[in-house]
Amino acid sequence: MIETVKNRQEELLSALAGLSAEEALALLAREFEGGIVFSTSFSWEDQVISHMILSQNLPIRIFTLDTGRLFGETYYVWSRTNEQYGTHIEAFYPNQEVIERFVTEKGPNAFYESVENRKGCCYIRKVEPLQRALAGNTLWITGLRAEHSPDRGNLPQLEWDETNQILKYHPLLHWSTDQVRAVINENGIPYNTLHDKGFVSIGCACCTRAVNPGEDFRAGRWWWEDKSSKECGLHAHS
Repeated sequence: MIETVKNRQEELLSALAGLSAEEALALLAREFEGGIVFSTSFSWEDQVISHMILSQNLPIRIFTLDTGRLFGETYYVWSRTNEQYGTHIEAFYPNQEVIERFVTEKGPNAFYESVENRKGCCYIRKVEPLQRALAGNTLWITGLRAEHSPDRGNLPQLEWDETNQILKYHPLLHWSTDQVRAVINENGIPYNTLHDKGFVSIGCACCTRAVNPGEDFRAGRWWWEDKSSKECGLHAHS
C-alpha cells in the first residue's frame, strides 16, 4: 500500500498542474477521502488553507498540535475559526506522563539550556503528537511556503515524507506573503494579530519573538540558538 501511494507522486503532480489551490485541494480530497488531513498552527497561510477546505466543505480532517505553551492569541484564533466556520478543529496533545517527567527532571524552561533539551521538548510536544495525528492517513496537507526558508525553494509541491511514510502536499508553497494577506482580507478570515506585530513564524510563546526589519523569516524562532539548529523535526526541510 505504501509503495503504491509513494509511486503515484508524478501522476498526481501532473494532475495538479495548472489547478488553483482550491481546485487542487478538492481533487485531492476526492482522491484520498478518508485518508487526507491538514495540520494547522493557525498561521496566516494555515488560515487560508482552512478557509479553502471549510468553505468548500471538503472531506479533509483538520487538526492542530496544542503544545501547552501557545500564545493566547493563537487560542483566540482557534476559537474564532471554530465559531465562524461551524467546525471543531481536532487537538493533539503531548503524552501526559512523558511531558510531566521531562518538566520534573529538567525544569519548565530547560529548552533554553541546550539544543538537546530544546529538541527533546519539541519532540515531546510536537513531533510525537504529529505522528499520532498522521497515523493511518495517506496524504498530509501543510502550510509550508518557500518564502519562509531558503531550504524550501526547491521543494516539489507534492513530496514523499519518508519519516512519516505519507505523501505531503503544500498548496501555498509558491505564494507570497502579500497574496496570503490579500485572501485573508478579502474573505474576512480570522488571523493571529501577532502577525501585525512582527511575528512571522508563530510557535510556542516561550520560543517565538517578533522579527526585526531585515531579519530572516525564521529569526524569531529559537532566537538564542545558532541558525543551523533551528528546526523542530516536523518537516525534514524546515
